Amino acid sequence: MVVPTDIEIANQVTKKPIKEIAERLGLQEEEWEPFGKYKAKITLSVLDRLKEKPDGNLVLVTSINPTPAGEGKSTVTVGLGQAMNQLGYQTVVALREPSLGPTMGLKGGASGGGYAQVVPMEDINLHFTGDIHAITTANNALAAFIDNHIFQGNACNIDTRRIVWKRVVDLNDRALRNVVVGLGGPKQGVPREDGFNITVASEIMAIFCLAKDLADMRKRLANIVVGYRPDETPVTVADLKVEGALTLLLKEAIMPNLVQTLENTPAIIHGGPFANIAHGCNSLLATRMASKLGDYVITEAGFGADLGAEKFLNIKARIGELDPKAVVIVATIRALKMHGGVEQSKLDEENIAALREGIKNLKKHMETIESFGLPFVVAINRFVHDTNDEIAFIQQWCKEQGVEVALTEVWEHGGNGGLELANKLIQTIQQKKADFSPLYELKDSIKNKIRQIAQQVYGANDVTFTAQAEQQIKEMTALGWSELPVCMAKTQYSLSDDPKRLGRPENFVITVRELRPSIGAGFIVALTGDVLTMPGLPKQPAALKMDVDDTGQAIGLF
Repeated sequence: MVVPTDIEIANQVTKKPIKEIAERLGLQEEEWEPFGKYKAKITLSVLDRLKEKPDGNLVLVTSINPTPAGEGKSTVTVGLGQAMNQLGYQTVVALREPSLGPTMGLKGGASGGGYAQVVPMEDINLHFTGDIHAITTANNALAAFIDNHIFQGNACNIDTRRIVWKRVVDLNDRALRNVVVGLGGPKQGVPREDGFNITVASEIMAIFCLAKDLADMRKRLANIVVGYRPDETPVTVADLKVEGALTLLLKEAIMPNLVQTLENTPAIIHGGPFANIAHGCNSLLATRMASKLGDYVITEAGFGADLGAEKFLNIKARIGELDPKAVVIVATIRALKMHGGVEQSKLDEENIAALREGIKNLKKHMETIESFGLPFVVAINRFVHDTNDEIAFIQQWCKEQGVEVALTEVWEHGGNGGLELANKLIQTIQQKKADFSPLYELKDSIKNKIRQIAQQVYGANDVTFTAQAEQQIKEMTALGWSELPVCMAKTQYSLSDDPKRLGRPENFVITVRELRPSIGAGFIVALTGDVLTMPGLPKQPAALKMDVDDTGQAIGLF
């Protein structure tokens, strides 16, 4: 049997004109702007019109720690949304925009998979509506404004050794991590060290995803710290007086994007910060909009519950005053076996003993969601080589834990494969009242916030801080930034800061090597381990399989 690729499946399905999807959501004609036949921008005026309407039920989809074996969190999110609509509930899927970095790098496409995809998938995975390009342009415009300010006399007295704003590109390009700019003589600028991040790690991406409206985005952009003076006082975008120009570059991009799934379920895709180095959630505007337009909102956050879900609940939900009703924790038998010590080449072999060990990783993520006061359902995302005995083991284990579990087959069957999960999710929301609250108070010190995350979410014994981090904490506290939330930058592969320690590691200490202020976004970033803000390409990048046929049809996106 030949299994079609994701893009072959996507191309076989008949998409509805975006006008029909907009009408299905109850959008008025002036509230959306077509972007071709199957995409549209939704104007922010929708939120004003529907501000008195009660919010729909917000459901977060998260997962165990990812492995090369795959988890399929976005696939389950899309399939669950399709299943909910099959049951007659007005449901909206809210997702992040894929970055070209992982699309061209390790993962390939990132718009779901099989018969649980958002379409047009090649547009979404490539340039989409240009939002990420707009963020790249705004970020690099600010970098140009900084260097020009210095060249033109440096009225703000910026210390060129203490500029913290980097340029960005939406690709994995390790050669750009550290560069020198301004070479070539007096007319070419002032020589200094610089570097690039990937666009989705830019603070402007974080601001874009946390802004409540255009005015709030302008205010947040003005608060960006770009560097420091010799006396170590911060220099901001407001000091450079360019927040208006940056807002202008983003005024179209800030409108959320409307598309559809393969079963014509409405999907809003907007913003996409990485979860291992940023806060990992789609835009607050998209989530709020979906909540006003749907009875249920199915959204996801990047990587496992230790990263994306923690940041969704401690940062995004707090800033946006969101009220999540339940969580879906996605697990695969393949990934659990890998967490139990099985090599990737042997994952197709039945191994109950490895499952028994690997399921400890799932248990920790369940405890994390419980600590936020939220009910949850475990979704077993079925793969073709999963055996009946392995599935039965997971189901029995969940039963013994008193946890709802649903076998999920949305990759193969679309919404039909998610009906069990949808029914159990609805039952959970109806029977178990959420009592959501963030893990820490904003008044807690920076160190205490980090410790609470490390100990309660990761299971660490303690946290150590390098001398550099200790000094940065003192400086940030003196500047009045200590009451901001903390965004942990950590490997996605492990609960610890060591990517090789799979499963549920014990007796480990998290090391915070550096802290960076994202004052415009409204949080402090704590970097742990060897996590990078500019990833590199693998030896065999996904781009090697990508092409286009003579008719212009994409090949190999996944």
